[in-house]
Amino acid sequence: MKTLLNKIKTHTLYKRVVNRETITYGIFGILTTIVNFVSYEGLYRLGLSNLTSNWMAWVIAVTFAYIVNKWSVFRSRSSTVKAELAKMGKFYGARLLTLGVEQLGIFVFVEILGIYRWLVKGTLSVIVIILNYIFSKLYIFNKDSSDKNNQ
Repeated sequence: MKTLLNKIKTHTLYKRVVNRETITYGIFGILTTIVNFVSYEGLYRLGLSNLTSNWMAWVIAVTFAYIVNKWSVFRSRSSTVKAELAKMGKFYGARLLTLGVEQLGIFVFVEILGIYRWLVKGTLSVIVIILNYIFSKLYIFNKDSSDKNNQ
């Protein structure tokens, strides 16, 4: 009996972790990361500093991420322009927190300690993706009552 209960619990946990939302978030997270990395490298090769290249690439990648997260991952629809602007504000605000984590990491590990910039950026990207998913799921694209009533 315990084995059956453990299988049911494991299956339920698996379905909560591996589903359409998490799979599409992973796919679009990879694409957003590629947008970020390509933008970062292009800006860096234009002669901009690591930190400047990073925040400018962030603007490009976060704009891309907002569009794909809203429409494809969380399938979020807003009933009014005001609700949409509030959602955008939350999205960019939460991303500003993770930009701070990334900028601080680049400053400390690349600028001060001299660690290879791509090693640092790659490692920080994993941390940022996880934090961004948590913010998106729990804070930004959650189905609040005003959006549910107007869908």
